[in-house]
Amino acid sequence: MPLPGRRWLPSAIAVEIDPDRVARVGRTGRPRRTVRDWVVDFAAFLLAVIVGLLGADALPKHPDLPYALEVTDQWVGAFACAAVWLRRRWPVGLAVALIPVSVVSITSGGADLVALFTLAVHRPFKYVAWVGAATTAVVPLLCWLRPDPDLGYVAAVLVSVLLTVAVIGWGMFVRSRRQLLLSLRDRARRAETEAALRAEQAQRLAREGIAREMHDVLAHRLTLLSVHAGALEFRPDAPREEVARAAGVIRESSHEALQDLREIIGVLRAGPAGAESGEPGRPQPTLGALESLVSESREAGMKVSLDNRVDDAAAVPASVGRTAYRIAQEGLTNARKHAPGAEVTVSVSGVAGSGLTVSVRNPAPPGEVPLVPGSGQGLIGLTERAMLAGGRLSHGPVGDGGFEVSAWLPWASGG
Repeated sequence: MPLPGRRWLPSAIAVEIDPDRVARVGRTGRPRRTVRDWVVDFAAFLLAVIVGLLGADALPKHPDLPYALEVTDQWVGAFACAAVWLRRRWPVGLAVALIPVSVVSITSGGADLVALFTLAVHRPFKYVAWVGAATTAVVPLLCWLRPDPDLGYVAAVLVSVLLTVAVIGWGMFVRSRRQLLLSLRDRARRAETEAALRAEQAQRLAREGIAREMHDVLAHRLTLLSVHAGALEFRPDAPREEVARAAGVIRESSHEALQDLREIIGVLRAGPAGAESGEPGRPQPTLGALESLVSESREAGMKVSLDNRVDDAAAVPASVGRTAYRIAQEGLTNARKHAPGAEVTVSVSGVAGSGLTVSVRNPAPPGEVPLVPGSGQGLIGLTERAMLAGGRLSHGPVGDGGFEVSAWLPWASGG
């Protein structure tokens, strides 16, 4: 978007604020003058001319001044006024060059003041200090060579020094204002960049959360399909009722998996707003849905015992309940894949203020375990999920050859 009001900003500020849209010319790449620059340059030139004319009008008051020197003074002053148009290109050089010129030409006084002001605006203090000190040191010599007929020597020196200091101070004030404007603009840019990064990070985290939900939900459904399809493959002579029950579980699990997948894809297609909300169309299961999860696993042929010692599941915070549910779901999924036929024990206990403990444990499988694809990413995701919730999770083999997933989640006393 084009920078509004750029034409009425100094080119030095416009090129810093909007560097991509300020046209550059010449080999040095200097910014092209804005409308404001032309107005200010013309005003500076006009000021130098007016001061020069006042100085030229005062020349006849010096009776001992030769006519040739008076004409030379005016010509040098005219060239000094014309040189004011070069003040943006060579501020240091112009200010230094006008120091000796001011000694021989009273009419160049206005150009000298404009050059000092430009130097203070466009260059750091070290240049201003050296040139300002040199100009101040020349003032007593100038007042001695060209004494003012209306003022004494000391008064003329004081007035000239005060005028020089005032012009330099004004220029430094303008420079500080410009630097403040640029610093505020830079802060605004950094704030916009940081806000964009935070939004992008929030979107990425939301999508990662959706990916974890997709893994947890679909892994549970697909392991049901894998187990029952494997049973039908290895037991083609199974009773008709068992085959029909397995086929029904496969059909229901397929429908549930497709429904979950549609909802997750719908969230992803909703864009950043949908991703940041992190809320699929179906309500996310919490600790109260643990009974349904266990019942579903039992219907699939698993041996599952549930030891739920939480008196009021509704009192558990929703975020903690969702994490506990996903831990139990992933534990049952792993047990179904790696220990088919073994009895799985799901234990949940805890009270507000001391935390919630969830464990899923299974003994060694009773027979040979068929190869089921898996990469262990589910347990890694559960560990990250527990850490994000402020808890901890551990998993690994137990003494009887089985496997256990155990987690502790914070449950504040305030609910």
